[in-house]
Amino acid sequence: MSDASGPENRLAGEISPYLLLHKNNPVDWYPWGEEALARARDEDLPIFLSVGYSTCYWCHVMERESFSDAEVAELMNRHFVNIKLDREERPELDEIYMAATQLLTHQGGWPNSVFLTPSLEPFFAGTYFPPQDRHGLPSFRTVIQSMASAWRDRRSDVEEQAAELVRVMQRFLEERGAPASAAPPASVTAGSLAALEKRFDARWGGFGGAPKFPSPGNLLLLEGLVEEVPGAGRMLRVTLDQMARGGIYDQLGGGFHRYATDAEWKIPHFEKMLYDNGLLLELYAREHARSGDLESARVVRETVEFLSREMTAPEGGFWSAIDAETHGHEGAYYVWTLDELTAVLGAEDAGFLATIFGFDRAPFFEGNSYVLHLPLPLDEHANRRRLSREELLEQIAPLRARLLTAREERDRPLVDDKVLTDWNGMTIAGLAAAGKALEDDDIVARATAAAEFVLGNLRGDTLLHSWRGGEARIPAFLGDYAYLIRGLLELDEAVDGDLWLTAAGELADEMIERLADPRGGFYAAAEEPDVLFRSKEIFDGAVPSANSVAILDLLELAQRTGEPRYWESAEAGLKAFAGIAEQQPDAARVLCLAVRRYHELAAEADRPVASAPASAADPLQDEARGVVRAKLSVDEAEDGWRRFALVLDIADGWHLYAPGDSKLEIRPVEVTGRGVELRAVEYPDGRAAEDGSRVYENEIEIGGEARGIEDNEAAIALSYQACDDRRCLPPVEVDFSF
Repeated sequence: MSDASGPENRLAGEISPYLLLHKNNPVDWYPWGEEALARARDEDLPIFLSVGYSTCYWCHVMERESFSDAEVAELMNRHFVNIKLDREERPELDEIYMAATQLLTHQGGWPNSVFLTPSLEPFFAGTYFPPQDRHGLPSFRTVIQSMASAWRDRRSDVEEQAAELVRVMQRFLEERGAPASAAPPASVTAGSLAALEKRFDARWGGFGGAPKFPSPGNLLLLEGLVEEVPGAGRMLRVTLDQMARGGIYDQLGGGFHRYATDAEWKIPHFEKMLYDNGLLLELYAREHARSGDLESARVVRETVEFLSREMTAPEGGFWSAIDAETHGHEGAYYVWTLDELTAVLGAEDAGFLATIFGFDRAPFFEGNSYVLHLPLPLDEHANRRRLSREELLEQIAPLRARLLTAREERDRPLVDDKVLTDWNGMTIAGLAAAGKALEDDDIVARATAAAEFVLGNLRGDTLLHSWRGGEARIPAFLGDYAYLIRGLLELDEAVDGDLWLTAAGELADEMIERLADPRGGFYAAAEEPDVLFRSKEIFDGAVPSANSVAILDLLELAQRTGEPRYWESAEAGLKAFAGIAEQQPDAARVLCLAVRRYHELAAEADRPVASAPASAADPLQDEARGVVRAKLSVDEAEDGWRRFALVLDIADGWHLYAPGDSKLEIRPVEVTGRGVELRAVEYPDGRAAEDGSRVYENEIEIGGEARGIEDNEAAIALSYQACDDRRCLPPVEVDFSF
C-alpha cells in the first residue's frame, strides 16, 4: 500500500476500507460525490474513475505501482478529476461502468479504469494497466497522457463516441423489451437445465473448465429441481462434494475461497467473500437436510465456525471479505511447505496427514508449497485404515487444530470490516438453513443476532446498504431488499412466531414503493442525479440476480400471507422478463427457477395462469432462422451407414456457440414412424472467444454418419441460438430432410 506517513487526501474522511487504503496516495483522489462532479463540470475537466474493492489483488498492485508514484500522480492531478469508488458501496455505479468496459474491450474485471466526460459519459476504459508498456498493454502513464491529449485535441470525437456508447449501454442495461402478456411457460426451466448439463464437468463437478467458480445461481437451480430431475441431483452432489474436497474449501479453518484457478478446485484464488460463504452454507445445509450427507454436515459446521471466528463483528453483523494476499503475496497465509508442516506436526503425524490432505506428492503451488485438500473422500481413507468415519475424524481433529493454531500466528490478510445488508441477508439465510438442518439452536441464534443487528442499525428513513464503525449510509439497493427478505423468510421457518415474516413483508412493501418499475420488475437503485440511468439487472453473476431473488421472495410472501399484492408484483416481474427467460434461459437460471415456483404455487392455489405457448409465433424466432442458411448432402452407403455433411452459412456479424457452450445440437427426427440413427457426429473446433467459449462464424461444416434414411422418409434437426455483439435471439430448431 501507499506510504502511510505521507499526507492524506480527501479519502481520509471515508469509511470504506478500500477507499482508506488510498488515503495517502499522492493522487488528489475524490470520493464519488457532488464535490468531485461539480469540479469536473465547473472546470470542464474529464474524470478518471477507478473502481475496485478492498480484497482485489490487482487493485492493490496498481495502487502500489501507479497511484503511489509521484510523477504519475502529478499527471493525473493536472489533467483529470480523479475519483476512487468502492464497487461494494455503490453497486449500481459499478454495474454501469463495468458495462462500458465490457462493451469497449470485450472483457471486464477490477480494477476498472474508466475515463468520463464531465457529464459522466465514458469514452475509454480498461482494467489493470502496468507501470511500463508490457505484454501488449500500454503503461498507465501512457494511457493518462493519451486520454489527456484526446480530450484536448479531439474533443468532439471523444464526446460523440461517449454519447454513442451510452446509447448502447442503455439498451444493454435498461431496455428489456415490452412486457409480455403472460408469464413465461414452465418449460423454460428445462431449457436452462439442459444448457447447464452440456457444460457439466462429470469428473470434477462444476461447469466449464478453469478458472472454476462456485456459481451459486447454477446450484440453486439444481437444488430446486433435485426432487423431480435425477440428473439435477447428480450434478449438484458431484459439484458440492468436489468443492468440499478441494483447496477452494479451507480444510483447516472452514469457509470457501473465491474461485479455483484449475478445473479440479485444488488451487484457489484465496480471497474469502461473505456472499460466497452465505450462499454456499445454505446449499450445503439443504443438501444435508435432503440426503443426510455427512460431508455436507461437516462443511456446514466448519463454515459456521469460520464465520463466527473470522467474519463476525463484535456488534453482531458480518464483515464483507478477507483479502487473498499478505504483504503482497497471494495465499501466503494459507499455504504450507513440507518443512512447515513437519515442524508443527512432527514427522509421524505429518506422515499420517500427508495422504489425507494431499502433501504426500510434489509441491504444486509456486514451486515449493501445498494447498491442503482431500484427494480422496474421508470415508475412503477411513475404510483403508479400517476405521469408522467418526474415528478417523477424531484422529484428524487435534492435528488440524495444531495447524490452525500455527497458522493463526502468521500475519493475517486484510479484513474488509464493513457490513453490507445484502451479503448479511445471504448469510442469515445460510445460518437459518444450517441451524434448521442440524437442529442446532445456537446456529439459529447467530442468524437471529445478525438479523437484529441489520434491522436495528441499517434502517433510516429507508433500509440502508452499508455500515462501518457505527455509521450506516447509502440508501438500499434492490439486492439489499431481495437478499435480506430472503434471509428473514428463511429465519421465519427456523423459529416460532411471525416476527420475521412481518419484517419481511414490511421490507417488501418498501422495495415495491421505492424500486418497482410500473412495467414490472425492479430497478437496481432509486433515481439519483449522479447516475446515468437506472438499470434492471436480471442475469446471474457471482451472485444470483436480485430481480430473480425478489420475485422468489414475493411468491413466498404471497403463499405465506395470502396478500394478493405480492403475487401481482411477482407476476408483473415475470411478464417483464419473459423474453429473457425464453430467449436466454442459460443466463438467467434463478429467473427460470422463479418461473417454476410461480407455476407450482399457481397450481397449488388453483390460480388462473395464462402462459404464452413456448412455440408461439415470434418475429425474433423468424429473425433467428434467417441468420443461418444450410445445405445437407449425403454420400453413398457403406454397410448401411451414409456419410452426411451439413454446411451452415452464418450471416455476417452473427455467431453460434459451439456445443458445450450453447444449445447447438444435431439429433435424428422420426418421420412416418421410421427411426434414424446417427453416429460419429463431428463439430468443428470454432474460434476461441475472449470469454473462453468457442464460436462459429461465416461458413462451417458439421459431419457424421446416418442410417435408416432411405426413401427420403427421415430427417435430422439442427437446434441453435444465434448471437451478435449485443444480443442473443431465441433458440430455434430447423429440420432437414435427407
